[in-house]
Amino acid sequence: MSGDTAVILFNLGGPTAPETVGPFLFNLFNDRAIIGAPQPVRWLLAKSIAGRRAPLARDIYAHLGGKSPIHEETDAQAAALEAVLRDRLGPANAPSVHVAMRYWGRRAEAVARELAQRGAGRGAGRGARRTVLLPLYPQFSTTTSASSVREWSRWAAKTGLGPAVGGVCCYPASAGFVAAMADRIRETLAGHDGDPPRLLFSAHGLPEKTIAAGDPYRWQVERTAAALAKTLGEAASDHVVCYQSRVGPLKWIGPSTEDEIRRAGAEKRPVLVAPIAFVSEHSETLVELDIEYRKVAEAAGVPAYLRAPTVGTHPAFIGALADMVQTVLDRGGLESESGGRLCPGAWRGCPLAAPMAQKLAQKATQPAA
Repeated sequence: MSGDTAVILFNLGGPTAPETVGPFLFNLFNDRAIIGAPQPVRWLLAKSIAGRRAPLARDIYAHLGGKSPIHEETDAQAAALEAVLRDRLGPANAPSVHVAMRYWGRRAEAVARELAQRGAGRGAGRGARRTVLLPLYPQFSTTTSASSVREWSRWAAKTGLGPAVGGVCCYPASAGFVAAMADRIRETLAGHDGDPPRLLFSAHGLPEKTIAAGDPYRWQVERTAAALAKTLGEAASDHVVCYQSRVGPLKWIGPSTEDEIRRAGAEKRPVLVAPIAFVSEHSETLVELDIEYRKVAEAAGVPAYLRAPTVGTHPAFIGALADMVQTVLDRGGLESESGGRLCPGAWRGCPLAAPMAQKLAQKATQPAA
């Protein structure tokens, strides 16, 4: 191991100013993992959808000062991970950690070009000789992790970095991730002195057709929820897995978080919403959960509405990321939290399924879409 190794930390990205809301939305909907139509149809659809949604999105981000905090949140996670790796491996051997945002901010092209030009952030060699790919999505989906890896691989090939030495595909029930989220929930419960709340394990939704095509995301979300319920014990005796952020006319997986909040109101049950698929705060947590769904709860008569923070830079979570990075550096290849394939065979979208793994390996040679 040497200082010419770089960890690439993937996240969604978000607007950095009100005028970037439109471009952010365009990049999102121009991703073939989100809209599967061929070009130039996808480009036209993305322009149209982004144009329609930009005014509402700007209103949402106005609650956050006109921009998404996901950039600062992810930078803090990257710095924490690099510090842990440096402490474990020593300054000379620890990899540097670099953030690559998918739809806006510092994207894969800029990061790949910089690493190719100046080494892995330490002035060693003519480029990053080894890269490890690490999505900040605990549960794998073809719409998130796979999309980020595809974009990175394309630019790594174009800039001369070449294929990664390995990467992490998913960690839905990683002990460190689960411990960190359980701590966030316990901390929130500690401030509540009423009746025990129903826990709503909330994750970003997906269209049902994406799951039907073999995407393992929902199965992995349910794995996270089961691990959390086991860790929390009696505190999670009443819990529900639900999904938020639905958009568009397609049928999405459910039940919806909003519907579960209304059901709790009808039953006069307090609720604690725990975002189990987000690891950093952004509009879906700070606005959708904290503002919009709180209003739904108040209107529905929910006695108390609580929301657990995301794991952020919790030491157990950062430690788990460091563990997985070290495993990839030691063994190479694509890893889940336990090394092998987690998903049952029916989930053919799993990146550790042979056909999918072969496709991912070929992405570096494919032209930009």
